[in-house]
Amino acid sequence: MNFTLIVCTYMRPIALLTLLKSVSQQSLFPNEILIIDGSTNNETESVLKINHFQNLNYYKVPPEHRGLTKQRNYGISRVQKDTDVICFLDDDIVLTDTYFENLLETYVTFPDALGVGGFIVDEANFFEYVGENYKPTLKEFYFDGWKQKDGSRFVMRKIFGLDSDCPPGFSSLYSHGRSVGFLPPSGKVYEVEQLMGGVSSFKKAVFETFQFSTYFEGYGLYEDADFTIRVAKTGKLYLNTNAKLYHYHDASGRPNKFQYGKMVVRNGCYVWRTKNPNPMLNAKIKWHAITLLLTLIRYSNAFSSDKKKEAFSEALGRTAGWFSLLYNKPK
Repeated sequence: MNFTLIVCTYMRPIALLTLLKSVSQQSLFPNEILIIDGSTNNETESVLKINHFQNLNYYKVPPEHRGLTKQRNYGISRVQKDTDVICFLDDDIVLTDTYFENLLETYVTFPDALGVGGFIVDEANFFEYVGENYKPTLKEFYFDGWKQKDGSRFVMRKIFGLDSDCPPGFSSLYSHGRSVGFLPPSGKVYEVEQLMGGVSSFKKAVFETFQFSTYFEGYGLYEDADFTIRVAKTGKLYLNTNAKLYHYHDASGRPNKFQYGKMVVRNGCYVWRTKNPNPMLNAKIKWHAITLLLTLIRYSNAFSSDKKKEAFSEALGRTAGWFSLLYNKPK
């Protein structure tokens, strides 16, 4: 099947170049690569003029199309007509050599798939296979025969009865689920309702009905959760743990910690209402309780972590975001 790779980038020319070099080593190469650049300088364009890659088309978007969701929609509208699958990668990703081969094979094995996600290897480093009959402790997360040490935020949620009641990749009616990053390196394909946008793919036909929401401006935190939850209401999404890649989380182009904390709460509320537009009282109480608990944990990190200033700034942003819901809910 023909497939297009879309990479939306912003002020990360070196990270983008590293990604494209890993794409050039693929056992299955894209029929088309679209670089959608929202940078405010010409460094990315200059790097691509010096370094040539097969089937690559570069677009420098005008200011009104800057921002992750706008750039994705901009790229989708320029995909070749004979494309079957559109793949998305963040610009700070590095692929293993068989990433696209394994990703596209999933559509053959599961012909009902509307979308398929890749597996971030560095998020699964701490998993240990322990078998089917293992009984995890309070401080452990266990799924499908694999365990890992659970983070303090999830341990606290367990203590207060606020842990997710869904498997990884699914969002509960009170949201705050465990992401696909909690799926183990089992070599299996798992059905999910959420994919990480920067390591995802979808049948082109999906975009005849759906677009990425422009509610998520700029950095676009949780835009992928919103999009994939909407798509999953109409069909199947899968994650293939054999479609492996690495995500190096380049710090450039990210919002400051106060704005990030505010986005966590407000964008999180938006995604919650995408999944559950008319929540019952119990779901409302749990969503707010988890939101406030996670905010308190970030305040505590201001005393216990190495990045005290960043933790405190993010906690303030989360607090401002929560209070803003009282008079200005996201729509």
